[in-house]
Parts: sequence; structure tokens; C-alpha cells
Amino acid sequence: MQLQKATRKQSKIKLSISGPSGSGKTYSALQLAYGICNDWTKIAVLDSENYSASLYAHLGEFNVLNLTAPFTPEQYIEAIQLCESKRIEVIIIDSITHEWNGKGGCLEIHEKETAKMRVPNSFTAWASVTPRHQAFVEAIVRSQSHVICCTRSKTEYVMAERNGRQIPQKMGMAPITREGFDFEVSIHFELDQQHKAFCSKDRTGLFMHREAFLITPEVGKTITEWCDSGSPINADDIMVRINGCSSLNELLKIYNENPQFKQSLLKEFEGRKRQLIMQQDAQTHLSNQPISSNGIH
Repeated sequence: MQLQKATRKQSKIKLSISGPSGSGKTYSALQLAYGICNDWTKIAVLDSENYSASLYAHLGEFNVLNLTAPFTPEQYIEAIQLCESKRIEVIIIDSITHEWNGKGGCLEIHEKETAKMRVPNSFTAWASVTPRHQAFVEAIVRSQSHVICCTRSKTEYVMAERNGRQIPQKMGMAPITREGFDFEVSIHFELDQQHKAFCSKDRTGLFMHREAFLITPEVGKTITEWCDSGSPINADDIMVRINGCSSLNELLKIYNENPQFKQSLLKEFEGRKRQLIMQQDAQTHLSNQPISSNGIH
């Protein structure tokens, strides 16, 4: 362990946009993405909303990957990895709600796991579901692309005054995904029926005290400037990640994501690789050891 002075590094933004149906999540996400990278061809939408992203094809030549049921965490992870392999700069996931409560999503997986038990136990059934959902979250958080997550919101109606009359107005409440997802992102925007955004979480300090506003490409440019204003990632930062990785797949991802350090840190990569292989072999050896009736040898 070693203490060091805190410095903000250059980063890729991870943010979420929630709102009720018709609040403009997809359009706002596209405007935001274009402002971040200024190139429609470097944007990809992972669309689970019945091809809704393609309705905005007139905006520019962005990429679309249409997801269909079952909406397993693994399907989303594979789609994110595909975007990364194609050097996509901004990934829009529209929406992450289906991974949680869509057909084949985590809630349905949990129900099936519970039903398979001889003595159904809802709490125990989460043991096989939570790691799969967490792998999906990690794929977002650790992505080397900017990631915008659109989330459906639970909808309620309130009475609002318009033109001197009281009329029902749709309001978005809690985002529909696993509780706590907002802890994983740096910015969370909530949209209302007038398509205006209110920032309910902001680690950047850019929007927290702003009045409700429309999301435009200028908002994306502001975020990009903040991301690029940090200190460049150096060899020490990569060394911390190398030493902290727990699997060969994680090590390979660090290696591929940082081509500028492939040669200078080759010895460290190879050393950590050998350590992980040895740990893997030791675990395999222990798991194959017979256990006698006394539980010792």
C-alpha cells in the first residue's frame, strides 16, 4: 500500500438519463453524444426500444445495434465489447431497463432460478443473478468509451396548471433498474415532459446548480472539456491496474486498452500474467484434492 496525492485523471464520462415515456431520452442522448465526439460515425446506439433510435437517422450517420429478447446481461456485455473493438467513441445504451426487468432480464432470470429450487428461496436465488448483473455494470464503468445509459422511469401523474386549467401531467419517478445504479455514474439527468433536464447527481460540478435546461450538443462539449482537463494517464497508473487485476481476461483488456504502454510495461504485463496462471493452477489443484471422511485429508 502507498499513499499518494489525489489527482484527477483524463477519463471517459459515464452518465445516465432517465425519464418517462415521451420525455426525449433517445434524442437527448444523441445530441449529447454528438457534442462529446463531434462525429456521428463514432456513435453507436445499443437499441432495445423497438428500433426507436433509427427514427432519428436524419440527424447523422450514427451506428445502431438492435437488441432483442432475451435481454440477458451477457448480450449487453457482448454489444459493448463489439463497440469497443470498432473504436466507437460514444456508446448509448437505450435502454438499460430491459437488462433488469425486460424479457430474459435479471428479474426474470431470478424468477426462474427460484422456481428451480427444491425449496424456493428468493434470497438465495440472487447468488447466481447478482454476479451477472454486476458484470454488466462493470462493462459500463470500465469501458474505454464514453457511455450514456438511458433508463425508463416509473410513471406517475400529477395535476398541473396550463392555460388556467388543471390537467394531468406525466412525471418520471425512480429509474427502472437495480437500485444503486446511480452510484456507478458521474452524472445523472432526469427529463420532464418538456424535454428539459434536471441534474440530480453531478461529480463534475458542471450542472448541479443549473436550472432545468434542454440537452444540446453544447452540453456534450462541456463534458468533453472536463474529461480532457485531467492529468494524462501515466505508467504508474497502469501499474496499479496491472497489479490489481484478478484474471487473465482483465489483464488482457488493460493491455489492449493502453497500446502506448505495451512495450514499456511488457515485463510487468508478463510478470502479472505468470502470477495469475500460477494462482489459477493452484486453485485447480486444490479443488481436485480428495477429502476424507474426517474432513481434513
